[in-house]
Amino acid sequence: MIEYLPILLYIFVSALLSGIILSLSFFVSSQKPDPEKTSAYECGFDPFEDARAKFDIRFYLVAILFIIFDLEVTFLFPWAISLRNIEFFGFWSMMVFLIILTIGFVYEWRKGALEWE
Repeated sequence: MIEYLPILLYIFVSALLSGIILSLSFFVSSQKPDPEKTSAYECGFDPFEDARAKFDIRFYLVAILFIIFDLEVTFLFPWAISLRNIEFFGFWSMMVFLIILTIGFVYEWRKGALEWE
C-alpha cells in the first residue's frame, strides 16, 4: 500500500491546487458583464438558429469509426515495446487482433461508411 502513497499525494495536491485556483479566479475577477462581453465574438453576428440543430448521422459515424480504429491502434505501442518479453504467443495473438481489425476496416470500407458525399 505504501507504493501508492506518491500517487495519492499527487492526486490530493492536484485537486487542492485546482480548487484553490478556481476559487481565487472567482473571488479576484470582476463579475460585471457589459454588453461587449456578452456579444457574439466567434463569427461577428448573433446566432440565428437553435444551438441544438440536428446533425447528419455521418458526422457521428465518422467520429465513432475514428475513435474505434484510433484506440485499437494504440494497443500496438505497448505490444511493440514488450515484443521481446511476450515471445511467440504474444506475437501471434497480436497478429490475430490485427487481422480482425483489418477485416473490420475492409467491411466498413465496402459498406461505404468512409465515403463522404
